Amino acid sequence: MGKIALDKWIHVFLFGVMAFLACWAIFKINKKNTRQRSYFIIAGLLCIAYGVIMEYVQKYYVPNRSFDAGDIIADAVGSVLGTVYSIRKYIKK
Repeated sequence: MGKIALDKWIHVFLFGVMAFLACWAIFKINKKNTRQRSYFIIAGLLCIAYGVIMEYVQKYYVPNRSFDAGDIIADAVGSVLGTVYSIRKYIKK
């Protein structure tokens, strides 16, 4: 197990922020909705899907860019962290 490259940490951070902001927006719109946890999870999954789609866009449509499965993993980790943080912060038990 070696060092994790800086760009992967950037992916984790940015996707974590994106997932958190998506959940925050859902919370602000639906403060009393009992399905918030489900909506937060859907938001997190959409963030992961966005990361996967962007990797394929880079592979097929952007010159001098390539597909990197490590980026997808970092995007997913960030999305999960942002979503879990949001659930703990905004959803009362």
